[in-house]
Amino acid sequence: MTRLTRRSILAGAAGLTAALAAPGLRPAFAAATEVRVGFQKYGTLVLLKGRGILEKKLEPLGVSVKWAEFAAGPQMLEALNAGAIDIGQTGETPPIFAQAASDNLVYFANEPPAPKGEAILVPQNSPIQTVKDLKGKTVGLNKGSNVHFLLVKALEQAGLAFSDITVKFLPPADGRAAFEKGAIDAWVIWDPFQASAEVASKARVLTTAEGIVPNYQFYLGSRSFAEANPKVIAALIGAIDETNAWIQKDPAAAVA
Repeated sequence: MTRLTRRSILAGAAGLTAALAAPGLRPAFAAATEVRVGFQKYGTLVLLKGRGILEKKLEPLGVSVKWAEFAAGPQMLEALNAGAIDIGQTGETPPIFAQAASDNLVYFANEPPAPKGEAILVPQNSPIQTVKDLKGKTVGLNKGSNVHFLLVKALEQAGLAFSDITVKFLPPADGRAAFEKGAIDAWVIWDPFQASAEVASKARVLTTAEGIVPNYQFYLGSRSFAEANPKVIAALIGAIDETNAWIQKDPAAAVA
């Protein structure tokens, strides 16, 4: 987990403010009394939720927070496009598919890249030593997530085609089970599932994303919601920045 840069926060806020102030652009809906936030089991939003910071910032605005957990980014953005949530956090790959399906998506801010936060794992005693050794093997991953992009680029660097492997599309929980049972030869996954597998299953890192893909994280949401609720978005960005500052100051507390 890394802290948002002041530049990215200010750029996001300034861009949103400018867009909302543009002639002809008016909120599509009335100001919300509730914001529905999608989150995954990783990153800043989990800690923000646990500490109740967003609720405190939105209380003066008369806005409550409803949290919804998702297995991964693609599922979250499907919900966002369907109008089931207003805001979420995901990696660089899922928004591409979401934007292909709908233009109702706006970016608020981003975290710096975290290439060590995702990896291709193999069992501890696996004969697989390099990405090139994945040829003919079965690899599990969550379809459309950042790890999908990581696998594609890692294979490309190793001189392999995607067709050189067999892919099983599995959400994190199913991927973990398949990995431990030996139903897949390798698992492409992100933290904290990555770290958990390394500790509990003695999984070995074949490669992280370092030197392959950046692994960015974006905060984004419904364009119509953002246009109608700029103060909610500003409060969210402030809460994220405050949480990241706390993580940097007291990482032991964040881990706990």
